Amino acid sequence: MRRVALIHNPVSGQHSTRRSAILGDALAVLHSAGVETIELEMSGQGSARAHVEEAVRRGCDTIIACGGDGTVHEILQCLVGTDMALGVLPFGTANALAQNLGLGTSPVKAVRMLLTATPTAVPVGRILYRDSGGGESSRYFTVAAGIGLDALLMSRPDPELKRRFGYALYVFEVIRIWATHSFPLFGAKVLCAGSDERQEEQVSQVLAVRVRSFGGLLGKLAPGASLHNGRLRLVAFKTRSRLRYFRFLIAVLAKRQTFTGGIELVKAISVECAASNGSSETIYVEADGEVLGTLPAKIEVAPQPLTLTLLIPGHARP
Repeated sequence: MRRVALIHNPVSGQHSTRRSAILGDALAVLHSAGVETIELEMSGQGSARAHVEEAVRRGCDTIIACGGDGTVHEILQCLVGTDMALGVLPFGTANALAQNLGLGTSPVKAVRMLLTATPTAVPVGRILYRDSGGGESSRYFTVAAGIGLDALLMSRPDPELKRRFGYALYVFEVIRIWATHSFPLFGAKVLCAGSDERQEEQVSQVLAVRVRSFGGLLGKLAPGASLHNGRLRLVAFKTRSRLRYFRFLIAVLAKRQTFTGGIELVKAISVECAASNGSSETIYVEADGEVLGTLPAKIEVAPQPLTLTLLIPGHARP
């Protein structure tokens, strides 16, 4: 790192009177290490692109995303396929990528780790979906992309309540969805690793995972997942049973999950999903915790050379 653009989201995570002080401390660490730094504040959704373009004009070789997974998600859309490196400072409600990289929850400690981190090209996921205008769109992702209940969960929390109550609000929404949702089925065509034929299934949820660990309560939700491999770890729920969902969640929290009873872990190249014939249910699509649109959708690992150069601390490399 020679010249860094630190892009931060002022509404990411919970409100804190210490937020500005912590950000200042992180900047001080960079300055003391002789790293030239420019600070750019996001002004709303979609503003990341203009900031990345400004960083390029000003000769930056690295972007540090200061926020949660949603902030990282927006910034990485501009960086996939480029040589500019991306670092992460955990400031959001959800910081799964930072946790996976072993950066912890302290932005100041994380920036010290980034000073000695190695820029590493990693494959990224890609999801194609129908946007709110009915058109075909696509996004890259690093953590996970999901179709079904998890996307419904992400669509529920009010942004202001999310900032006030953080992770606790998601726990409340999980309970409410589990108790009231109908768990509608939709079609999924899965291309498994080592196969040339797609398996057709009826599922109520699919989650394509790209990280080894989410940290926190979820931990290693999909064993074998890794930022460094060119495959997806696909968790497929071929059930509408509330009891099976409940048992799986309890097993995940206890770090003892097994993939039985209609819930499978699949090594997949891609999955294509569409609404079942005659269904009037709206099935949502999300990536890295951001609700994107609805079915039909396809999840895959982006083809080469569309990689992301990520700053990875030594202890987190394979």
